[in-house]
Amino acid sequence: MFFFLPLVFGCPTRIKPEGDQTPRICPRCHNASTIRVKSRTWFELCFVPLIPMSSKHLWLCTICQWSVPLQQGWEPALPGYGFHPGGQSPWQAPPYTHMSPPPDAAQRGYQPGYPTPNQKPT
Repeated sequence: MFFFLPLVFGCPTRIKPEGDQTPRICPRCHNASTIRVKSRTWFELCFVPLIPMSSKHLWLCTICQWSVPLQQGWEPALPGYGFHPGGQSPWQAPPYTHMSPPPDAAQRGYQPGYPTPNQKPT
């Protein structure tokens, strides 16, 4: 009698957060979502991790998946501290105030008219 037993194996990568989990600014997508992680590749047999193959320490953006190895003396920027994506200035209020419509708003654009009760439709 012959038994067929399939063996499933592979080398997936597992990522775990490490160190200070203060979010940093991602250089690619400019979101405050870059964290420090440890990436480790394992040899698995039947979905059971058996042997660690390699490990790396990375900065990883949890939104756009941008990653770079940890380098001595470099960290992504912290949110705030005068950082503005693309060198843009902070948000400025519009020239009109109190959420009023801009001047001469009634003169521009589509202005629907409703007939008065005594007016016949055209």
